[in-house]
Amino acid sequence: MLNNSLSINVTPLKSPGRSTSRNPVYSGAISLIRPTHMGDGRVEMPRVEQSIDISSPTVEISPHRAVTRRGMEWPGMAAEIVQATTLHRVDYRFRSPVHLLAAYEQGVRRDGESFVAGVPRSTLRDVAKKLTFVPAGHEYREWNEPRTPSDVTYFYFDPAEIQIDSESIADMLLAPRLFFEDATIWSTAAKLRQAIEAPGRANRLYVEALGVVLMHEMVRLNRAVPRIEAPVRGGLAAWQQRIVTAYIEEHLCEQIPLTTLSRLARLSTYHFCRAFKQSFGVPPHRYHTNRRIERAKVMLAERKHSVTEVGLTLGFSETSSFTAVFRKVTGQTPSRYHRNLA
Repeated sequence: MLNNSLSINVTPLKSPGRSTSRNPVYSGAISLIRPTHMGDGRVEMPRVEQSIDISSPTVEISPHRAVTRRGMEWPGMAAEIVQATTLHRVDYRFRSPVHLLAAYEQGVRRDGESFVAGVPRSTLRDVAKKLTFVPAGHEYREWNEPRTPSDVTYFYFDPAEIQIDSESIADMLLAPRLFFEDATIWSTAAKLRQAIEAPGRANRLYVEALGVVLMHEMVRLNRAVPRIEAPVRGGLAAWQQRIVTAYIEEHLCEQIPLTTLSRLARLSTYHFCRAFKQSFGVPPHRYHTNRRIERAKVMLAERKHSVTEVGLTLGFSETSSFTAVFRKVTGQTPSRYHRNLA
């Protein structure tokens, strides 16, 4: 349990490789510092330095000196702010009996990939203001080569300790989610982050209540949006359009199954195709093809690549197939388009 496993002491950060862990899953964990409860209801926190506590189920980060970490914990829950201090590659790993919610305050990466078991992996570059939920027992892996400093808040929830509507969340099947948006959840997470950043002004009961509300909202999200839902009459909702088009942009050079896109939008394949065409005026396959050709135009305009190289980069196995698709979309061959740019 979180409230029994975290160290009170602040000790210098040691390399996980030199630590002796009772459970290797937690080999990169830090200790979250217990606050001191004042008589007037305020919470006083010591200045937090990096420290290590192998028994705490927190995200493992490598290299450990690439980030700063500070946080607090209360019965059944914990939270920490993790800020990268380098623009070099940083790796993150987590798999634990507790739920994890990640709120990305800021972060743009040159390269990287994020994975949560049960959903398609993502190479999204700008993750600012995005949320990721990792249910207990699911694997989370991520590596980033930051373009700008990253800043994420991790919230940990112990299913054995938390009840929602008199039901233990340990008995609830919560769905994994990668880089989603929810204004209500983000607002509550932001308030909890503020309590961690200014602990001297935080009220203990207020902080604990916010933690419960945040878990309520995650359960609400899981219950409110079923796996298959009826399509909106006006087409895809704004959040569905954002997540689907972002995925297509990230995988332009690949063949994207309709089942993958419909799963992202949480619609059946049939309803997704109808709603997508209603929103964008073309079926998903044609939209994907058009975006590939628009990317090809940009690459040809840069004059750094041959027609063959552009076609191969965008996933066409042969120059002839690339030429045929390009001509069908634009009315001219890639070579002629390239020459006309002179």
